[in-house]
Amino acid sequence: MNELEFIPDNKHLTLTDRVAIEVGLARKESFQKIAEKIHKHPHTVSREIQTNRTHLPAAYPYGNDCKYFASCNRKQLCGTDEDGCTLQCKKCRGFNCHAVCNQYESSECHECETPPYVCNTCSYRTKCKKNRFYYNARYADASVIRRRSESRQGVRLSREQLREITRLIKPLIKKGQPLSHIYAEHENELPVSLRTLYNYIDQGKLRGIANIDLRRKVGYKARKKRPGSITDANCYYREGRTYADYEEAIIHRFCEKDTVEMDTVIGTREKGKCLLTMVFVKNSVMLLFLLPNKKAESVIRVFDYLEAGLGGDKFNRIFRLFLTDNGSEFKKLDRLEANEECEYRTTVYYCDPMASWQKAHIEKNHEYIRYVLPKGKSMDHIEQEDVTRLMNHINSTKRKRLGGKAPYELIEEDDEDMKALMDLLKMHLIPADEVHLTPELIRNK
Repeated sequence: MNELEFIPDNKHLTLTDRVAIEVGLARKESFQKIAEKIHKHPHTVSREIQTNRTHLPAAYPYGNDCKYFASCNRKQLCGTDEDGCTLQCKKCRGFNCHAVCNQYESSECHECETPPYVCNTCSYRTKCKKNRFYYNARYADASVIRRRSESRQGVRLSREQLREITRLIKPLIKKGQPLSHIYAEHENELPVSLRTLYNYIDQGKLRGIANIDLRRKVGYKARKKRPGSITDANCYYREGRTYADYEEAIIHRFCEKDTVEMDTVIGTREKGKCLLTMVFVKNSVMLLFLLPNKKAESVIRVFDYLEAGLGGDKFNRIFRLFLTDNGSEFKKLDRLEANEECEYRTTVYYCDPMASWQKAHIEKNHEYIRYVLPKGKSMDHIEQEDVTRLMNHINSTKRKRLGGKAPYELIEEDDEDMKALMDLLKMHLIPADEVHLTPELIRNK
């Protein structure tokens, strides 16, 4: 095949081209064979994959990629005296033990440094915790469109053009004319859109014209950033764990049915006892745990209890993937994902702020809790046995969207892991006519 055969009929790759590349990678085809299908040069295919592949960051405990992390107990590598520090160097966030440890050996995978540059067909991709790269046509196309849009931002007019715009609209604005009125009359004389005019004035690009000259503009108050929002530095734990990362994960590492949605239900505002709730997406079974308070340590104790009761392997199979909100009780990501021995047991992702619809299963199930525990009522009078009773009655409620069955009835007969969980938490099916979902369920205990 000669170079002339690669003459493209358009300049940019299309979504159809990128789908062909993704399919070719799945079939383990060479770059040359993929290039023939989309009428591009193999170098174009190679650059496309390397430029627009999706990076899934490694999930190393404490961010440490040392091959000997699990067995290492070394201390004071930084030179502190014997009584100064008792923390293991591998867990220290203020010191990089790799720089001075002569036993350090990286466990990082280098397969993606050579063709095909991605993990799409790697046989270990579902269990791998290292840095991973995947090529997805839809995400690659969106990435290109976003970069192209960002490259076109900013002022693209010459100084003389900006002066011409200023000379035209300044005297009219001083007369009190709305900018929309000016634009409607002089649209053919202006090389930019109305929205761009507003942006230029806001940025101070048109000398002598400011926001204060626009009557309606100064009437709007600037939005205030809510303290503690996820844009603040205190939400560092969300890095690599956002909802967009979750969507990538269920494409390449997990499936949606592996998801367990997690949240908390409070009584009186931020005080006293509350409930930790978990819902399995695959069968809508909801777990309820009574917490003494809405703190991260209380949630971690539930994770430790479940792992101790089930065993590490069963816990990992049952709770492969969590999706939760941005509450402070879920911010200690290291201790949720790994136990005290630094052994990874699950993976946690976070929804976007103000987007409860992203975990719709658990939000819908909370409705059943409120039938028995109304909003605004204290939970200090209830115990875990009351919560277990409530959990069994909710999971025994038949639902139209589940085909007229109760969540407990959707648990498969051969699912030994779920049966072990039910034994541990004293979960059992309540006869249909005995299901009770009013406050009397707790009062008449």
